[in-house]
Amino acid sequence: MNQEQRRSELYGLLGRLPDRNRPISAKKLLEEEREHYILEKLQLDLNGVEPVPAYYLRPKRMSGREPAILYNHAHGGKYDIGKEEVLSGSTVLQDPPYGELLTGMGMSVLCIDTWAFGERKRGEQEIFKEMLWNGRAMWGMMLYDNIRALDYLIERPEVDGSRIGTIGLSMGSTMSWWLAALDTRIKATVDICCMTEFHALLSDHGLNRHGIYYFVYDLLNHFTTTQVNEMIIPRPHLCLAGEQDALTPVAGLKKIDRELSTAYAAQGAADAWKMSIYDCGHEETSGMRAEIIEFLQKWL
Repeated sequence: MNQEQRRSELYGLLGRLPDRNRPISAKKLLEEEREHYILEKLQLDLNGVEPVPAYYLRPKRMSGREPAILYNHAHGGKYDIGKEEVLSGSTVLQDPPYGELLTGMGMSVLCIDTWAFGERKRGEQEIFKEMLWNGRAMWGMMLYDNIRALDYLIERPEVDGSRIGTIGLSMGSTMSWWLAALDTRIKATVDICCMTEFHALLSDHGLNRHGIYYFVYDLLNHFTTTQVNEMIIPRPHLCLAGEQDALTPVAGLKKIDRELSTAYAAQGAADAWKMSIYDCGHEETSGMRAEIIEFLQKWL
């Protein structure tokens, strides 16, 4: 099968998703000038099930259409934070927060509250079980919302749709590489501390280290982690990981790096893939932040 067929196969594992082409809408709830950017608080109708609160940040000075980032917030068991992370950062991220950093680089930023987080706070297990009864995968609905958020982002008049990136840590990392695999409109991908090789996690007896949202029925009979990520090739992809991070067993990281290095090289895109493993745990380091800035400057 070619990439598009594999992409359809992966999307098909995500349960009964809403119509991919249903109309979406946005309501601006407020707009205010912050020190480093203009902030819009939005309510998006993406899925027809429940409203999706979002923050959209744009640089104060823009000249024509500029790049944009779909930012994916983390999990960390901090269900009340959600999209606030893009404004305020967190204890496992470097300063400044990504909203300030990215708008300072001339990029607009969109971040939604995903299911169970922020203004959509509701029990993760409750959501998972309710969706399971209805033939839905929670991870599938999370991905669907982000794909539709990308639909919204790409239509913003100040956004250059040919220069869209995605980035996140932890759950946001996983969202970044799944989203890029499923949607070729993502031109550059940065994942921080959650490139988990599924079989290595099984061997390490580590399934309970990840939230229940993470698990998709029948996935391992169709895809390995590498095979999901191969659908990003030849688009640029920076993977950053911690050697002491229990969510990403090191043996699995090294396996993915070997396989993706070979696959990218075979497509003549060896310089578009990079994995860096740092001597740290589940956190962004100053070295990682420097690599991210360099990567985004190069590719977007």
